[in-house]
Amino acid sequence: MADYLLEIGLEEIPAHLVTESENQLIERIKNFFSDNLLDYKKIQAFSTPRRLAVLVHDLSNYSQSKDEELRGPSLKVAKDESGNWSRAAEGFARSQGTSPAEFDERDGYVYLNKHIEGVSAEEILKKIGIEVVEKMKFSTYMKWADFKLEYVRPIRWLVSLLDSKIVPFQILDVKADRFTRGHRFLSGGKISISEAGDYEETLNNAYVIVDAKVRKNSIRNQIRKIADTNDWNLHVDPDLLEEVNNIVEYPTAFAGVFDDKYLNLPEIVLTTSMRDNQRFFYVTNKQGKILPHFISVRNGDSNQIENVVKGNEKVLVARLEDAEFFFEEDQKHNIDFFMKKAERLVFHEKIGTMTEHMKRVEKIAALLANQLAFNGQEKKDLKRAANIYKFDLTTAMVGEFAELQGTMAGIYAKIFGENQTVCQALSEQYLPTSSEGDLPKSKVGAMLALADKLDTLFSFFAAGIIPSGSNDPYGLRRAALGIVRIIGQQKWNFSVSKLLHSLKTAVDKHEDGFLIDFADTKEINRKVIEFFLDRIRQQSSDIRYDLLDASTGKVNEGIINYIFKRVRILASHVADPDFRDVIEALTRVQNLAEKNKSNVEIDPELFVTNSEKRLYQLTKDKDPIVLLSKGDHTVYQFLASLKEPINNYFDENMIMDKNPIIKNNRVAQINLLNNLISSLGDLRKVVVK
Repeated sequence: MADYLLEIGLEEIPAHLVTESENQLIERIKNFFSDNLLDYKKIQAFSTPRRLAVLVHDLSNYSQSKDEELRGPSLKVAKDESGNWSRAAEGFARSQGTSPAEFDERDGYVYLNKHIEGVSAEEILKKIGIEVVEKMKFSTYMKWADFKLEYVRPIRWLVSLLDSKIVPFQILDVKADRFTRGHRFLSGGKISISEAGDYEETLNNAYVIVDAKVRKNSIRNQIRKIADTNDWNLHVDPDLLEEVNNIVEYPTAFAGVFDDKYLNLPEIVLTTSMRDNQRFFYVTNKQGKILPHFISVRNGDSNQIENVVKGNEKVLVARLEDAEFFFEEDQKHNIDFFMKKAERLVFHEKIGTMTEHMKRVEKIAALLANQLAFNGQEKKDLKRAANIYKFDLTTAMVGEFAELQGTMAGIYAKIFGENQTVCQALSEQYLPTSSEGDLPKSKVGAMLALADKLDTLFSFFAAGIIPSGSNDPYGLRRAALGIVRIIGQQKWNFSVSKLLHSLKTAVDKHEDGFLIDFADTKEINRKVIEFFLDRIRQQSSDIRYDLLDASTGKVNEGIINYIFKRVRILASHVADPDFRDVIEALTRVQNLAEKNKSNVEIDPELFVTNSEKRLYQLTKDKDPIVLLSKGDHTVYQFLASLKEPINNYFDENMIMDKNPIIKNNRVAQINLLNNLISSLGDLRKVVVK
């Protein structure tokens, strides 16, 4: 048993890539050992902005031996007409270091049973550069010098130690050795690591805390101690803490101060300036009011920390001075002034201006508000919000602090006299901003955000700008997921297909803002709905794959909330004792209907058997949309109740009757049933055991 250390020394890695790169390295190391049958006790991972490393504890000295059976050429190829071994057989034997005499013959082929002895860990580890380090993938790459290899950042050194012995490998012009680097400013030159197990202690002595978890706990404890000492309430954003942790190697926390005159700025401006621009943690008093202090973290020790504090205070004040100036300047104007400037903004060169985008959003919002029974005041507030919601894009504040768009619209709208509902809607227009981000809290805000995202999606699809692979420069997947989440939260029922048809009508009428060509509405509808279904599958990844496939099948209208209901309904009944019998009865109908389409109207006078009459009475007045609207389980309970009537129907009736009139009537009844059953999706995809 031995310990193995691998360290990849790099130029500073972007903070957002450090943790995911560490995790990737762990997985690749695990797979490398698994593929090479090398056992170990545990893997300890390390990362800083300048290095990625693993320490493998109790690595076996040799890989496991194994026996394997190799299939060679067929007997027709392996032997000639006289039964002698052919060149192909001899070549196969030679490639395996044996002779044809060792072959087994069966099933028309030759086989070779081979025992493979374990290989020393040292020999295997020599391949780690090519098979692990060079194969790592990143979202950002760099090239350096004249090398062809692209990596997250240039590789500056490599450490590869099996206990105290160097395991050699080379990447570009960098050879693996035992020399690492300490803190860039607090430790000079190369540092020799005697034993792999000494790695963490060696670097700690060189002012580098290589364990990311230990480093993060140190930061957390230091900033809390400062806050507690000053009786402040500390606000620790987890993402900010992660980012700070990944830009320092030896953290030392400190506190700074700024003039309390800046407290007149909106709180979000203060916190954004501190958090997003300077990576500072902000503090409040016991009542939650922000204080003119901040806490930050230095990448180094406490030597001359006073100068560091003053420098950070100076930088923050410069940002706040700008913010104060922009805030005062913006208030000298009004919403109409900014909306006039917004007329020059381009939404997308293939789609049109921002003003045209807003006109379409207003139309979508109004159509849905009518359909979803918004009251008069809600419609009025929604219309006002849709008319002005992008005005802040031309303000000086958003020009400098782009991350405040939407938020500043809500703040300025209040200053300019808009009512609370409109202000909140404007501040919620971009929500959710991530797959797990906050959703709009207000009804009007949710509709504004929904309409904005819907038009974005429709417009880009109509222009033929559709994400492919991992490429999604306009965030259309995020927009679609936001739509799905908002609809799921609000439980709004509307048809994407009918909405698209309404927009096509607006284009045909040359309504203001509708200059996009929705010529192939049917194809756009198909692509958009499938795009939504992918997001629904993503949101329901904990559901059995076959249930997801079934519930996202037969989606013509694209009523997203109903599709969500289907997923939940099927998942909640899969453990029912009669689930299999119910699904088999219903899919029997679906299979038959798929093969025999019919638009014939059912004539009850043509029924011959009681089972026909009974099934018709049970289903004739049932609307699948109404059933889904009544509750998550109403539709399933109704369809489950049809199990016996359906079975009796098939037992008593020959669907393909010799009499074409009877046959057509029964096919029409099967299609009516299929229409009801399809309210749960394509149940033929459900796997029943």
